[in-house]
This record gives sequence, structure tokens and C-alpha cells, in this order.
Amino acid sequence: MLRRLSKGQSTAEYAIVIGLVIAAAVAMQVYVKRGLQGKIKDAVDYTDASDNITGQTGQYEPDYQTTSDMVSTRKSQERESTTEGGGITRSIVGDDVSTRTGTSTVLGVDD
Repeated sequence: MLRRLSKGQSTAEYAIVIGLVIAAAVAMQVYVKRGLQGKIKDAVDYTDASDNITGQTGQYEPDYQTTSDMVSTRKSQERESTTEGGGITRSIVGDDVSTRTGTSTVLGVDD
């Protein structure tokens, strides 16, 4: 009789140990994920791979600047009328002409 009780007791002990191992693995998942994300961020911050098109270095902040000196003009005539119920209808009458003059400069890393 005692033999059967000890066999059931050892099975229960194995089940408890397996449950504790699974609980520990689930709890550690968050810390492992954070550690991997930190290593990836460190690797990205450490590398200085520059992009040949924009001169951008790093992942988040570009090292290039854009300067613009532009003048935009638009010539058009608009017709506005009210409709029943308080609505407003707007339409362009004639030609709609837009012009843009000026300069635009993109400064890269080597400039």
C-alpha cells in the first residue's frame, strides 16, 4: 500500500517541477526580449553606415540639411454660392495658374 502512495507522490513532484520550469521560462521571456532589443539598438547606434543618396548616418537622425528660397504665386477666380439648407458650393472659374520660382539646396555630409 505504501508503495503505490510513493509512486503517486513522485509523479506529483515531477509535475510540480515541470510547472515551475515552464513558469520560469515564461517569466524570463520579457527580459530576454528586452535584452535582444537593447543589443540591436546598440549595434545600430555603433555602426556608421552612410547612405550615398542622402548622406544619412545612423538610423534616426539625418545629417543633411535642406534649404529653400521659393516664391509661389497662384492666380485664379473662385465662385462661391450658397445652396438650400445652408451649404456652400465653391468652383474655380477660368484658368488656374500656379508658378514657383527660387532655389532649393540639399547639403549632404561632405558639403
